[in-house]
Order: sequence, then structure tokens, then C-alpha cells
Amino acid sequence: MWVFRLLGAVLVLVILGVAGLWGAWGRDLPSVSDLDVLEFSGQTRVYDRTGQLVGTLTPSLSSGSGENRNLLKLGEISPWLQKAVVTSEDRRFFEHHGVDYIGITRGLLKGLLRNDLEGGSSITQQVVKNTLLSDLQGARTPERKFKEALLAYQIDRSFDKNKILNSYLNVVYWGDGGRTDIVGAGTAAHAYFRKNAADLNLAESVYLATIIPAPNRRYKDFKAYRPLMKSLLARMVEDGRVTQAEADAAWKTEIYPAGWRIGWSPDGTVRTATLERPDRLQENINTMEAQGGESRYRFQHYLQAVEKELLPLIGRKALYGGGQIYTGMNLQAQQSAEQASRQASNLPEGATLGIALVSPVNGEVLALVGQKLTAGRPSDWNNATQGRRQVGSAIKPLLYTLALENKWKQSDTVLDAPIAGDYQPMNYDRRWSGRYVTMRFALDHSLNLPTVRIAQELGIQTFEAKLREMNFTVPRDAGLSLSIGTLEASPLQMASAYATFANGGLYYAPTLVRKAQDARGKLLYTRPAPTPKRIWDAQTAWLGLDMIRGVVNDLTEPQGGLATRAQIPGWDVGGKTGTTNEIKDLWFAGVTPTIAGAVWVGKQEGGAMPDWAYSGTVPTPIWQQAVAGALQGQPKATFQQPSGITYRVVRQVNMAFREAEADTEPVARNGDRSTAQGGGFFGRRQTRPSAPAPQPPVEAPPEPAQETVEEIPAALPADPPPDPEPVPQDFGSAADEPAAPEPAAQEPVAPQQPAPEPVSPPEPPPAATGQPSGTVEYEPEEPAPPEPEPLPDTPPDDGFLGEPPADPESAPPPFE
Repeated sequence: MWVFRLLGAVLVLVILGVAGLWGAWGRDLPSVSDLDVLEFSGQTRVYDRTGQLVGTLTPSLSSGSGENRNLLKLGEISPWLQKAVVTSEDRRFFEHHGVDYIGITRGLLKGLLRNDLEGGSSITQQVVKNTLLSDLQGARTPERKFKEALLAYQIDRSFDKNKILNSYLNVVYWGDGGRTDIVGAGTAAHAYFRKNAADLNLAESVYLATIIPAPNRRYKDFKAYRPLMKSLLARMVEDGRVTQAEADAAWKTEIYPAGWRIGWSPDGTVRTATLERPDRLQENINTMEAQGGESRYRFQHYLQAVEKELLPLIGRKALYGGGQIYTGMNLQAQQSAEQASRQASNLPEGATLGIALVSPVNGEVLALVGQKLTAGRPSDWNNATQGRRQVGSAIKPLLYTLALENKWKQSDTVLDAPIAGDYQPMNYDRRWSGRYVTMRFALDHSLNLPTVRIAQELGIQTFEAKLREMNFTVPRDAGLSLSIGTLEASPLQMASAYATFANGGLYYAPTLVRKAQDARGKLLYTRPAPTPKRIWDAQTAWLGLDMIRGVVNDLTEPQGGLATRAQIPGWDVGGKTGTTNEIKDLWFAGVTPTIAGAVWVGKQEGGAMPDWAYSGTVPTPIWQQAVAGALQGQPKATFQQPSGITYRVVRQVNMAFREAEADTEPVARNGDRSTAQGGGFFGRRQTRPSAPAPQPPVEAPPEPAQETVEEIPAALPADPPPDPEPVPQDFGSAADEPAAPEPAAQEPVAPQQPAPEPVSPPEPPPAATGQPSGTVEYEPEEPAPPEPEPLPDTPPDDGFLGEPPADPESAPPPFE
């Protein structure tokens, strides 16, 4: 009796355990009906914002980070391959109900007794892992295994075995072709044997089945893994799937996987085997893809992003059911971005890119390019939306605008000297001036030390909160390094954040789809009216815009201008470059009145790029080509200047101010909230020489409303007013200023001195050709000491190195 009680107690515990697991992990499971994709025609049509057809959606099955859009019916796959895969991967596939408990037990026993661990996942479980649970990335966790078993059982009850096998053969990973993953039987047959999957013979099928567990390793050592083919043939005979005669003939059949030179003996043994051309795998894939024409992959990354946005809203059956989808794509912008990607000839070896363009008016995504495009099929990974890379100095305009929101001015000065404390970032050239430089100068030259001091004074938590308002994911414990670029973001996120400079401070979450209809015209989804979130007030957004326009226009390239190559003739442009440590990531993010966009360049797998690669010379021209092409032929539009803005020439640069602050004294800051000082550019004197009377505000002349691109409001502002003539001002003489301080634990403290006698500033240099009206060449903030002290050789702990000059051969050293 006690035995039955014990068994009953065990049964109750098992039931309670399963119930607990179900409560924890069994809810919100994916729908097994997603495997119905093989039945859909792939004729859902996608249109751009003008109603022009741009493509059709093709069902896909995922395998890790790769997708297979070359889906085959079971009748299009060799019966030999079907039999070989079942025998190799799941011998009891046609007998069990999704989970092979006998196979799992056998694998465990084999692992314990023979120290030979054997996989116990059934074909059905592997389909679940690679499709319905692909978001778990194949993690070997109890949660994944529990969900895998539940879904495998549901699939086995919902579909016949042939449909499940068909799904598996379309999703299984067959190796790394080079640029393209080999996913699915159709691609594998072409990659390894230059055949259609239906034409594979038994020997070729057995080879493909034997390399599935570790395709990259087994492909590279044909001779070592040849015995596995004989073992698989023997099991196929044992299972009754082939005859002994068929197995013997297959063993003696000579096969030549792509790239291999093999010497055969008549009895099927291998005399020699040399891997001569592993790149033949990719070449064979390219040949297969070329048969479909280059247009087959037009706009691929935009269409994939449409799928990802719409799939959770309407479901897979509706998505691929043959309806119509209307998007916010600007076809001209998309074609221009793709052309810029193809013509990006200056990329470092092994680098790729991501491009995202959005409308500042409503956040609609105008164009997406997720990879460096070539003639073949691009990778499925979309760097424009999925990539998260550190943004480097491209984050600085957001911090500087936060300072402007807190009533700082572009003319306020910040100390360019080492930071006190454990965190020791450096400027790009590992030098500092020891002087107070204006915010405008610090951003134009992408100086790290003043930037970190700005973050110190504002409070890094304040900056983190602002970034979260723009839907960035702020890293934990980033500290002050966040101010110079440890934030990870995608080009689409950066484009959406920069759009706030162009639309008066409003953030729109990026969207692609306007509406979707089924095949009968029934409305399945319509996008709600875009709801903006105010990030900056209109005046603050304009001041921030004025600063990033300065980054593009204040300095010529020989003067060290970082973003001069972003200029578009006839259009107003603002933006900022970004470079991360070891040149792992290169960025440019920028705006025009009708388009905001960002470009990232880097290696897909990560890693350093060569020293010659600069953000001003690699991603910036790509951005310029993409945006200039998108604007070509469009009516001229200008940024909408809010009321209450005026201009003053400071340090021979025309700067925007709030009218109430334009004639107030600049404030000198060193990063300590308690020591912010007024009274001059350097904050080192209690008195300063008499300054010329302030110039009266220069008002922008009225300009008639113009028609704009992409639904920009008709009432657009005039361009900023032209600069008045430079006004001589008394800046003091270099001799009156102390030399640059030695690096020390404490921030340098300037002695108080009486005001020097006024001296005339140097004559301004002639305006550089190509500069927009309203700017003059940028003078250094103040004369540098003869030999600025270098920073210690200690590398930074987690900061970035700012920005190099756009052309290091022609640009003068900073502060000289």
C-alpha cells in the first residue's frame, strides 16, 4: 500500500511542478500557425507614400540571425535528402509526438556510460527552436526547453509530419558561405553542389546530412568526416530507407563539394582531399541569386522592417495573405540611400554600414539601408534598425542642447583641462589648452574635456533622463563617459533624435506603415495619428540647431572642420560626427529642413578599423550623397525659426541667442556648479575692459512661404540673418593669461588679475570660399601657449577620444 501512496505523492508533485512551470513559462507562447508560411503565395504588395509599388513580401523562416526566403515545397527537395536527414537527426521522427523521450533517454545514457553526449532534440523541437523561439537565441535554459517541448507537442498535433519535415529542411543552418549564411536545403544544394535541391543524389544528400551538426568545421575537413557518411548509410539500410545496393553505390559515387579537390579510389575511399577554394561557396550562392536578377533584393531592409513592425499587429497569415501595405517610404530617398551604399568605395576593408532617413514632420521612415550593398543578396541583418553601436561624439549635441535648455549660452566658456578624479578622459590629440573655450568652439572641435565638464555641472542623471525621453536605452553606471559616447544606439534612433533639431523640439517615434489591407480591400491596420513628445522648447531646439550647423559650416576642411563634407549646395545642413575608441565605430548624424538621418560605418563583428578612417571622411560623404539625392529636384525649404531669437557675433562667429540673453555676460564654467562665474570669457578677472556697445538685434527678413518636401508645413522660416561686420572686441593679450597648467589632481584655478590694457584683435582672415552667408572663418578661442602640455600616457578607462581633424594631413594642430 505504501508503494501506491509513494507513487501517488510523486505523481502529485509532478503535476504541481508542471503546473508551476506552465504558470511561469507557459503563457503567451507563440502561435504554431506561423509555420503556415509555406502555404502563402508571397503576393502581398508594398507601396511607397505616393502609391507606387516598391515590392512584395515573401514569407521567410529564420535560423539564428539568417532568414531563408527561398522556401521550397517538399516535392522540390530530393527524397534522398529527406531520408538522410531523418535518419541522421531524428530516427523516430515518424513515431513520436514531437518530443522523442526514448531518444532523449538514450542520449543521456550514452553520455553517462560512454562519455559520448548525443543530442536529444527532435526535428520538431529544432523547428520550434529556429522559428517560434528564435528570440531566445538557442539558449540552453530550462525555460527554453520547457517551451520547446510544449510547442513541439502542439505542432505535432496541428501539422502532419511531412509539413514539419518540410519546415525543418527550409530552416536548417548549413554553414557560413562568407557574406551569406547557408540556410535551407535550396541554398545548401546550390552552395555545395551547384544544383537544385530536387537534383541531389544519394551520396550528395548523405554528405549534406552528415555536416548539419557542425557544418563549418566538417566542411573544412572532408577526409576526417568521410567515415560518418558510411555510418549514416548503414543506419539508413537498417531503418529500411535505402537498400544495401543503393548504399554501396552511393559510397562509391564520387562527389566534389564546392572548393574541394578530391582524389577517389574505385572502392569509395579517399586518396587525397585538398580545400583549395572555400570562397566557392559564396560564389555559387551569388550565381544562384543572380538568376533572380538584382532587382530581386531592392529595398530588402526596408521591406523586412515593414514586416517586423506589422507582424505583431496583424499576424502572419494576414501579413502574407496577398493584401496591400502602404508605407512612409520616400522612393527617391530610398533609391538615393541604396546608391550611396553601393558607391561607398572608401569603406575600410571588412566594414559595412547602416543608413536611416526620417521625416522630422511626423517620424515616418523615409529610407533604410542595413548593409553595404553589392550586386548580390545583402545580409538579413539590418544595421539601420537592429544594430546597437556606441555613438561616440555624435551624442554631444544632445548634451550641449540640454545645457542650452538650462539657460547656458553658446558663448559661455568651459575649461579645457584635465578632469579631477579617477575618470580621466582625453581630447582626441591627447592635448589640452588649459584655457576656457566657448561651447561653440568645444563642439566645433569635438573637445572631450569641456564636454565632460558640462556633464559634471548639469548632472549626468539629468542627461540620462533626457536620453530616455528620446527612447534611448541608457547603459547602467555609464557615469560621465556617457557624455562622450558610451551610449549604444541604431542609426534609426539617432536620426529620430536629431530630427528634434529640425522640427522645433518634437520627438516622434519612428514608424514605417501607414495602413494595411487584405486581398479584398478590408482595412486590417491604420496607423494612429503620430503623437509628438516635446523634448526641447522651440527656442532651445533652434539654438541646438545653430550649434550643429556650426559644426558643418564654421571651419573649412583645411582648418580642421570635422563635417564640412556634409554640406549640400543650396540647402541648410547641420550635423555631428562621431568616432569611438580604436576607431571601432564611425558616425555622422545630421539634419536638413525636410530630412534627418544617420549613417554608421563599422565591422559587423566589431573590431578596430585602420587609423586613416575618420568620421568626417567615411560616413559623412555617404550621408551627404544619400540626403542630397533625396533632395534633388525638390522645392527649397528652410528651417522654421521661432520668435525670440537674435544673433550676435562672438569671436568672429555669428551665434544665435535668446533675445533676453543675447547681451548678458558669458559665464565661465569648470564643471563645478558652485564655481560657475560671470564676467568674461575666461572667468579669471573680477573686472574686464570696457566692451563695445552691443550690436542691435539682427532680425531675419520676412520670406514668403514656400512649398516643401514631404508634408513640411507651408509656412517656413527664413534663413538665419547674415552676419554683421565683425565687431572688434577686447579679449586681452596672451601675455596676460597664465600658461597651460600641468596635469594635477585638482582642476586649475586661475588667479585674479586686474584688467589689462585693451588691445586690438587680429584682423579676421578672408572668408573661405564655399562658406554659407553669415559665417566667417573660425579663430582659436585664445592664443595657445608655445608648447601645450600633453596628457599623461595613461589610456582612458572608458571614454572616447573625440574627433580627429577631417584631413589630418592638411589640418593644423588644435590651438595653434
